[in-house]
Amino acid sequence: MPKTDTHGPNSLSMASEDYLESIYRIMVEQDAFDGGIRSVDVAEQLGVSKASVNKALATLKERGMVEQTRYGRVTLTGSGREYGKDVWHRHRTLRLFLIKELGVDEETADAEACLMEHDLSADTMRRWCEYLERHGAAID
Repeated sequence: MPKTDTHGPNSLSMASEDYLESIYRIMVEQDAFDGGIRSVDVAEQLGVSKASVNKALATLKERGMVEQTRYGRVTLTGSGREYGKDVWHRHRTLRLFLIKELGVDEETADAEACLMEHDLSADTMRRWCEYLERHGAAID
């Protein structure tokens, strides 16, 4: 089954979306939107090597999603921030649904939300969020 068009012509691979989501999450956790984050923090969060992060960052830089000075801190561009925020929102929405509505345990729900977040169309995701809001389980 082909990947659904979730972000239009700017769609990234699942791996790139995971890196972008991780960068966004760390920036939120550290309140680091002005100063950026360390790439080693991304490696630790995703359980990957620093070399893998550097390769992913090169791809994200080419796509205009992140900026980084040589060996410097990583910051999101405007489009990178919006994309990362959207992927993280999808993840949390799907995880909440799996836990609250279906009774899936948190660890499984987190892993499966990570898989699902990449392939839902924007329309399906919007409808799902509206459904959850109508049932008192809104995600900010």
